[in-house]
Amino acid sequence: MDTRNMYPKKGRVILHVDMNSFYASVEAAHDPSLKGKPLAIAGNEKERKGIIITCSYEARALGIHTTMPLWEAKRLCPDLIIKQPNFELYRNASFTLFQLLSQFTEIIQPVSIDEGYLDITDCHELGSPLMIAETIRREVLQQLQLPCSIGIAPNKFLAKMASDMKKPLGITVLRKRDVPYVLWNQPVQTMHGIGTKTAEKLNSIGIVTIGDLARAEEGSLRELLGINGPVLKQKANGIDERHVDPQRILEFKTIGNSRTLPEDTIEEAIVFEVLERLAEMVSSRLKKRKLITYNVQLTVKYYNRRLMTRSKQLNHPVESERDIFSAVCRLWKTHWDGDPVRLLGITANDLADKENEGKQLDLFSFEEDAKEEPLLKVMEELRMKFGEHAIQKGYKQLQEQSFQEMLQQKYS
Repeated sequence: MDTRNMYPKKGRVILHVDMNSFYASVEAAHDPSLKGKPLAIAGNEKERKGIIITCSYEARALGIHTTMPLWEAKRLCPDLIIKQPNFELYRNASFTLFQLLSQFTEIIQPVSIDEGYLDITDCHELGSPLMIAETIRREVLQQLQLPCSIGIAPNKFLAKMASDMKKPLGITVLRKRDVPYVLWNQPVQTMHGIGTKTAEKLNSIGIVTIGDLARAEEGSLRELLGINGPVLKQKANGIDERHVDPQRILEFKTIGNSRTLPEDTIEEAIVFEVLERLAEMVSSRLKKRKLITYNVQLTVKYYNRRLMTRSKQLNHPVESERDIFSAVCRLWKTHWDGDPVRLLGITANDLADKENEGKQLDLFSFEEDAKEEPLLKVMEELRMKFGEHAIQKGYKQLQEQSFQEMLQQKYS
């Protein structure tokens, strides 16, 4: 059957493939005994401040949701199964997923571990756009035991909005002409690309729905949100000129900085000071490119030109100077052999797009910050009592062993 007439003569056909409850689904695919049961992926179950990162649809049916404290989730469902995140398992599943998707088109852009865009404009020999989407959904479910939802649209923004409309296992077509009827009555915060803070700003000038944004005065939006304001207005009108770009993430395979010391040293205070500055530089470059890293590498060149590289696969993606500095300090403490050092370097490997994985990053950061809250409170009390410089940041903290030991004893 010739399906060319089912494709536009001008314009594109874009699919957005979005995995449903990905972490929980991967766990259930890996261990079939978990299928059909309320399952949550979360931090340490013994910690009351742990939060739900994601959960199965069976758990959601009981009122459990992302960011819910573990103790509350267990109260709602005493039989809730809790698994700690297994990122190696999830990333392996993601790799297999995108291998499968690449069988349909070479124009594919992974934007996070569990979602990606496909440009199928020239794939009419595989069937109509709806037929291709149905085939993808079926193959992912049969081969990987993973459910997904798919949006079909003329651009990336509308495809993303469409994939969110029917979950799990839904397929939704969203045309530009449908935008006023389908999207404009929705609250502005439901629009992809608008977070809580942006929604609050828009609400403050009377923009409550996506339709309000579509009709808003461009100058006011630019004044309120900068260059992002007019871009959001275009999207609210169903306009998005971005192409599906397979090279977008691959441009930045690693980000790193190094520094040669003026002389060989074995002084750890000097080493930590340099590492702190390098961590700040790497963090700045990650944030500028809106990337996060799952792997941090330390490079050490010794006085005799001997080179050592050691890396650490992280439990969760990071971007901050603090997290990068902490990771390389642990690598240094574990692997330095005591010889004088001439060069130090930090490299961020295994990069991902923060815009699409940022939600998970924020959840993990929230949980880590919650764990540190008692320590931060004591530190603030000491500053109030002894002055702002009572506790120094970065490498100087590492020299305050007695203070660190006191905190560990108090809150271990």
